[in-house]
Amino acid sequence: MHYFTKKSIGLWVVFVSVLWLFSCKDTDPAQQTSKVAKEYDHKVMSSWNDLFLEIERYAAGYRPGPAPRAIAYIGLAAYEGCIAGMPEYNSMESLYPGLDLPSVEPNQEYHWPSVVNASTAYLMRKFFEAATSERLAKIDALENQNASLAQNEASQDVIDRSKAYGIAVATAMWQYAVSDPVGHDHYKDPFQGYNWQDHYSKDGDWKPTFPGPGKPMGGVWGGARTFAIGNADKICRPPLTYSASPSSELYSQALEVYAQNTPTLSYEDEWVGEFWSDDLLNLTFSPGPRWLAVGNQVLNLEDSNLETAIFMTVKVGMALNDAAVACWSSKYHYNVERPQTYINRVIDPSWKPALYNPITGDIGVTPSFPAYPSGHSSMGAAGAEALASIFGYAYAMTDRCHETRTEFAGTPRTFGSFFEMAQENAWSRVPLGVHFRMDCDEGVRFGTVIGRKVNDLPWKK
Repeated sequence: MHYFTKKSIGLWVVFVSVLWLFSCKDTDPAQQTSKVAKEYDHKVMSSWNDLFLEIERYAAGYRPGPAPRAIAYIGLAAYEGCIAGMPEYNSMESLYPGLDLPSVEPNQEYHWPSVVNASTAYLMRKFFEAATSERLAKIDALENQNASLAQNEASQDVIDRSKAYGIAVATAMWQYAVSDPVGHDHYKDPFQGYNWQDHYSKDGDWKPTFPGPGKPMGGVWGGARTFAIGNADKICRPPLTYSASPSSELYSQALEVYAQNTPTLSYEDEWVGEFWSDDLLNLTFSPGPRWLAVGNQVLNLEDSNLETAIFMTVKVGMALNDAAVACWSSKYHYNVERPQTYINRVIDPSWKPALYNPITGDIGVTPSFPAYPSGHSSMGAAGAEALASIFGYAYAMTDRCHETRTEFAGTPRTFGSFFEMAQENAWSRVPLGVHFRMDCDEGVRFGTVIGRKVNDLPWKK
């Protein structure tokens, strides 16, 4: 039997304490620094997404393409800014020549929510520089609110370092965005560079419809930068051959559109049409960002972490951007007229679409660009594919995007999957009278292919 005196016990305690101290000093400093991104909640990213949707709603010239483009760059900046805190993920920097990003300081602690907060605030001001002072003030307010919350999670020197790094990443990302000659500042003149009369030669070619601006929107948008597709991926399958014959497939599809609201639109079709419309400036966010709003709902439903929120934002942003660019490239390549033009010439000269603008009072509205393929359908399918790749292909949810609206039927609708949502979103354009069925069917197929191209990027290690 061994006996220990008080003196021997004291020496043993000292020995263990010294050993512990030396073991701490020998630990790799990198193991003592930052928490990883998934240890934080999603709220700093989702709060910025919510504000993006609020500001974009009033941003003239941002629909259809510039708004998805902004989401892609904002999401990529957040992703690259936090990549050192996302150990299962790869940087995308090497995929994009001309993108030159700073690196974190080795063995230094970073607070990833502060990186996201700083980078997103910087880019929001850049992308929405023409916003009103009231809306720019909301950017300031949210940045300050998130910075205040960070005080409870990190020391001031860590927060300062993280903020500086976030701004450095955002500055580099903005320089990369500016280097896109088509995409940069396109919102200032969305009708630039395309004269529709030069491309109109026969029945079936697109021409302006009224009420409307009388000129085509996004005629050059097909040349904007993409993230996952090349030029060969920007042209979809050909549309039906033009024919005014009552025995033709195109005539049948026009008659299908015509029958939806002649004599009147059913309540269900009106609800679906209004629920997915998102066409009108100052009324709702635009059709592409609608899928960011869907993603944000899922972040809340799942109580997701910051890593997931960042990944959702960048993937949805890239998918929407590439789908919009490819869709508009295809639109002006095929130059297909809208149902309104066909029906008025071939079937009923007095017919009007069902899309109504409650702000201006305009009735019978048709978006001012060619029909084929459908932008709603292309962006919707791409966004749905990106979301499904993260949250599951059988993810069921109730979409509450418009449940607070009073000027149209914003009652929530429940779906069994994101693809089901994308299909209803696509079909909704037919009863509204702004698309043939072929526009929507091809849009869903085309957008899904593009979404899968984004999914196939080397995100994971």
